[in-house]
Amino acid sequence: MTQDKPFAPFLGHLAQTGLRVESVAAHGLAPAQVITVQAEDWGRLGQEAKEWGCRWAAGWGEDIDGKVDKAIHIHACFEKGGAYLLARTMVTRTNPILSSHTPSYPAADRPERHTQDMFGVAFTDHPDARRWTRHQAWKSSEYPLRRDFPAAGHPLAATPADHQYKFLAAQGSGVYEIPVGPVHAGIIEPGHFRFQTVGETVLHLEARLGYTHKGIEKIAEGRDAASLARLAGRVSGDSTVAHAWAASMAMEKAAGLTAPPRAVWLRALMCERERVANHLGDIGAIANDVGFAFGFYQFGRLREAWQRASCEVFGHRFMMDCIVPGGVAADLEPRFMETMRDEADALRWQIGKLMAIVYDSPSLTNRLLGTGVLTPEQASALGCMGYVGRASSLDFDVRRDATYPPYDRLKVTVPLHHTGDVNARMRVRHEEIVVSLEVIKALLAGLPDGPVGSEWRVPIADSEGLGIIEGWRGEIISYVRFGAGGRIARFFPRDPSWTTWPALEVLIHDNIVPDFPVCNKSVNGSYSGNDL
Repeated sequence: MTQDKPFAPFLGHLAQTGLRVESVAAHGLAPAQVITVQAEDWGRLGQEAKEWGCRWAAGWGEDIDGKVDKAIHIHACFEKGGAYLLARTMVTRTNPILSSHTPSYPAADRPERHTQDMFGVAFTDHPDARRWTRHQAWKSSEYPLRRDFPAAGHPLAATPADHQYKFLAAQGSGVYEIPVGPVHAGIIEPGHFRFQTVGETVLHLEARLGYTHKGIEKIAEGRDAASLARLAGRVSGDSTVAHAWAASMAMEKAAGLTAPPRAVWLRALMCERERVANHLGDIGAIANDVGFAFGFYQFGRLREAWQRASCEVFGHRFMMDCIVPGGVAADLEPRFMETMRDEADALRWQIGKLMAIVYDSPSLTNRLLGTGVLTPEQASALGCMGYVGRASSLDFDVRRDATYPPYDRLKVTVPLHHTGDVNARMRVRHEEIVVSLEVIKALLAGLPDGPVGSEWRVPIADSEGLGIIEGWRGEIISYVRFGAGGRIARFFPRDPSWTTWPALEVLIHDNIVPDFPVCNKSVNGSYSGNDL
């Protein structure tokens, strides 16, 4: 592979097979390489990419101009070895039919169903034509992301019950069904889980999400850059820094704008703090779900102290709205530099003490070892990322493998485990905290001087940008296209949860029902980030 065209051998291979591919220059989408493919070759592209060893990373649609006979563009993003390939094709609004990538990539299943629901595109060989996102909130003839559909929709007096959704029904002596949700006893967001079990053993689990659909993609249209960054920060509240950064990166690439070095380092500082806070919370929650209350309280205490410090330094516990297009909203005061170094050292010491207790607790490890196993083969087939993938041998981290400033000047160690169970996912979290604390100290030591923002430059119409960063759950991909007057024409944020929710359905097989909470927490997919 050449450095600037890493997919050149693959494109040469496609040409030899007779697949019609055209390379497209799209500066704002770099380093992704962009190609267009004929609609009739779309399914074959998926097959060839699978055989070439690519990961299916994301897919989305776009209604280009809203005219009756015009086009709906379909995008699919592939990754291999840290390089990205963005493929595009087009169908007409009057005949929106396309072959599917799902037969080659299970990861494409729900994103393609989302595109079906929102744009009315029929994927001919998709194995599952059921609605995914819309439930019954819109008529079967209405497609909310088409240009002629109003943001407010056409609300019915009462939304029909979604009682005809056909969950898989296992048959046999002793098989019974357990429905859970969508409203849960805790404070998590809504999602429905349908278990087929024999005794306590889970034969099958099917998740039904989409209850927190917020219309993020629709209400993004027409916003200016600053407003879109605020919206992106609300895709998933616990990933507000990561999503705001990815969206801002996409917009800056579209505008041909570079954020000042100091701003970029501060973004990374916030992103690492977000990673530490969420991992602390998850380790405590995993302990809580198997009755180890000591761990829950201690890690909850550490997380609370960490978030209070974030509030004192950046003005918000979650650092929401701290990243803006062109930079960050506020500078880091010098008085916090030493405080944050001491805080990192103190947390590392406390984490070491606490994790030693956790690892030395036979009753706890007995519940975590061998529970909820996701094999490397399963994780790879689903395109899992972040701590879920890294606990199952998938050695990929955007910070290291598709690096971006300031990580291109830092050393990022990527923890890797191979057993794929709850214990491995917890250990990856612990080790990622330790890595993040060292990264935080390196960021503080190397923080450049200078401004923390660049004056926003309004992009010309049709300018596009792609933002790819490593959030705490894993790789986040944001696509942005501007329309006239610097207003957003299309925004699509892909949270890592799109690939890790299906992993939960797989890893729960042959586990007992009481272990579902800890399996679920060890994956901790975002309902909000999935439902958009």
